[in-house]
Amino acid sequence: MAQQQAAFQALVELAQRSRRAAKGLPAQVDITPHWSGVGFTLLDMQFVSPMGVVSEMLEVPSYTHLPGVQPWVRGVANVRGRLLPLFDLAGFFGGRLQAHRKLQRVLILDAAGLYSGLIVDQVFGMQHFPVDSYSAELGEVDVQLRSLVSGSYSVGEQRWWVFNPAKLAEDPRFVNAAKA
Repeated sequence: MAQQQAAFQALVELAQRSRRAAKGLPAQVDITPHWSGVGFTLLDMQFVSPMGVVSEMLEVPSYTHLPGVQPWVRGVANVRGRLLPLFDLAGFFGGRLQAHRKLQRVLILDAAGLYSGLIVDQVFGMQHFPVDSYSAELGEVDVQLRSLVSGSYSVGEQRWWVFNPAKLAEDPRFVNAAKA
């Protein structure tokens, strides 16, 4: 009985020393919700596309040119056994890709019946923005882009335009890429 009492007393002392040495819990900090997307540049502007729309990003693969299509249709590439149509997104909007070919990337869309690759100047990967930095104002956006842009997030001096490439499937010019 004395051994049990001594063992119990030793455990009580150990618990008390542990409580005295324990550090307090970190201060409660309010966490701001964030919106995430894939960042890229095009036409000297920074864009971000919703995470669920872009299924993959890759370097511009080798492709085969297609006859009788608009100049902004680059061709078709074999990506893991699947034919991927490639489109020069800047060319579609009447511009030119600015980045060196080694920096250019393909954003693969695989949603809403649209499987295609959009070639952009550069991709920055995932970007995270506080939701309270969102603005629906489209003042600086070119008229051709307005139907595809829903607003912007500002971080410091940088503005990232929210670009929804899935809306391209609704644009008759994009869907009917054959030369007239």
